[in-house]
Amino acid sequence: MKKNYFIILTLIFANMYSQTKKDTIIEIDEVIIHENRLSTPISKQNRNVYVINSETIKKLPGRTIQEVLQYANGVDIRQRGPFGGQADISIDGGSFEQTVVLLNGAKIIDSQTAHNMLNLPLPVEVIERIEILRGPAARIFGINSLTGAINIITKKPTKSGFLVSSYAGSNFEKDTQYTGDTFYGGGIQAGAVLGKEKQQHSIFASHDKSNGYRYNTGFENNKILYQGNVQINDFNEILGSFGYVNNGFGANGFYAAPGDRNSTEVVQTTFATIQSKHAITDKWKIMPRVSYRYNYDDYRYLGNNNLNTGRSQHYTNSIAAELNSSIKTEKGEIGFGAEFRNENINSSNIGEHDRENVGIYAEYRTYLFEKLNVNLGTYLNYNSDYKWQIYPGIDASYELTNELKVIGNIGTSQRIPSFTDLYLNQRPGNIGNPDLESENALQSELGFKFNRKALNLNVNYFYREISHYIDWTRMVTTMPWQSQNYGDLITNGINMRGNYKIDLSKASKLNFNLGYSYLDSKFKDTRPEPFSKYLISSLKHQITNTIDFQHENFTVLVATRFNERVTGASYWINDFRVSQSIKKFTVFIDAQNIFNTTYYEVGAFPLPGRWFSAGLKFVSF
Repeated sequence: MKKNYFIILTLIFANMYSQTKKDTIIEIDEVIIHENRLSTPISKQNRNVYVINSETIKKLPGRTIQEVLQYANGVDIRQRGPFGGQADISIDGGSFEQTVVLLNGAKIIDSQTAHNMLNLPLPVEVIERIEILRGPAARIFGINSLTGAINIITKKPTKSGFLVSSYAGSNFEKDTQYTGDTFYGGGIQAGAVLGKEKQQHSIFASHDKSNGYRYNTGFENNKILYQGNVQINDFNEILGSFGYVNNGFGANGFYAAPGDRNSTEVVQTTFATIQSKHAITDKWKIMPRVSYRYNYDDYRYLGNNNLNTGRSQHYTNSIAAELNSSIKTEKGEIGFGAEFRNENINSSNIGEHDRENVGIYAEYRTYLFEKLNVNLGTYLNYNSDYKWQIYPGIDASYELTNELKVIGNIGTSQRIPSFTDLYLNQRPGNIGNPDLESENALQSELGFKFNRKALNLNVNYFYREISHYIDWTRMVTTMPWQSQNYGDLITNGINMRGNYKIDLSKASKLNFNLGYSYLDSKFKDTRPEPFSKYLISSLKHQITNTIDFQHENFTVLVATRFNERVTGASYWINDFRVSQSIKKFTVFIDAQNIFNTTYYEVGAFPLPGRWFSAGLKFVSF
């Protein structure tokens, strides 16, 4: 069956090419990829960058960041809580600690544990696009971007108005173990935007609640988000954001199954960012930024009825400051910058710790020849625990024709262990390791990009070596899990994705998206095989496919995902959304996991089976 993946994909892509061979006009969506210092049109990118735009997000059967990213090629979302609850995210076979998430360029790093990194108050309606950069990205985004980075770019409103939406859903099954009630979920969201010539403001709030999909999996989630942009003049702009999330949920089977059947958890996150852009001259820009993040994590092993035993409370603060700049020259563009980050934690079973990180960036982009584009740079890092380290990288592309480009890159990056990795004392379940070394990655990649009027195709091969790979292991089940530098992990990977658009008429369109990823990971040295908590469940094969049809304001999207993990059964998940807009109202119906597949992503508990929901949205901007 595995050999057939390549055959099927090759035939599909070949068929797409044969249908578009007569097209001679190149039509590329010139999205500008923002990398904090250098901004590059996606058609000129030398890296493997995947963009999910707002039009695609609107059609997908999901209301949260976690659900949207399920359909991203090469991205592995391992959910615990359903429908945007707790989820781990990784790229191309890395661990969930090896991917950095950014909001408008500001890093969202949880120094306690990356389990909480996606605890963000972002309604999908405010997202302009999601930029997924694959491969080591230290010279662009700094620490923890070991296997990639995900930058969420929000919209800048151009009109004023408001939004009100509500939804409800169920699997129509009953909680036979506890209340006897039918499982359900629902929520309401409200927002308002002010879009003026010189200033734009938006505020959104939402409330979601569910009694879950099986015993003790219910949740209640409250979010608020404010964003503001002020253009002082043509040369100076200020941007600010503030967000808060209060997320409480049943944690049955999340960390210590089957003993944690009654466990609950509350995660509260606050973040604030203020940044500005200043054009000093026509060729010189500076961009300062200050950001703050607070996270409170309250885990109750015995549930809400016994708060005196088995309770873990973690208070984490981080504050960061950055100054980035870019200068255009006759032959290219220079980017440079510096950052400072302070992280501290006060925890019942991790203790009190703090550390500082200082980073310096330097980049240069130029055309060595008319069709040969080169980006090179480095990131120099000092950490109070791990001292000085340097991470260089180089990207290049060559335009063989106006439609076909070859890309290649070599990059390095680092991941500093979290406070949980280092200091956790949660016997007999889990213990940290203060002697851990930081993870380091070296990756090389070669691929091509093909663009015609109706067809977009990317194919890439990469080789990656992660030294001092960290995983939670144990040799026998009677021992606690402990974080270890288990060895050097070698990964060979292939990823392909294609998009084909058909204009059936002036009012009707058909759009195909297909992606495939293959990963082969193994440790360099042979050794006794331990039980592994996270590596063992990484993806080997992944297929993502969406087909959507649009006629005027009516849309139908069918989404299919196939995952085969290193161990465990493979599974197909099929979802769809139908929506109809009438003036400012939109009604939608979602069906997720249509065929009621039983599947697992983390641990030994199943994720939701078939689930139906319907909603109504009013938008006046």
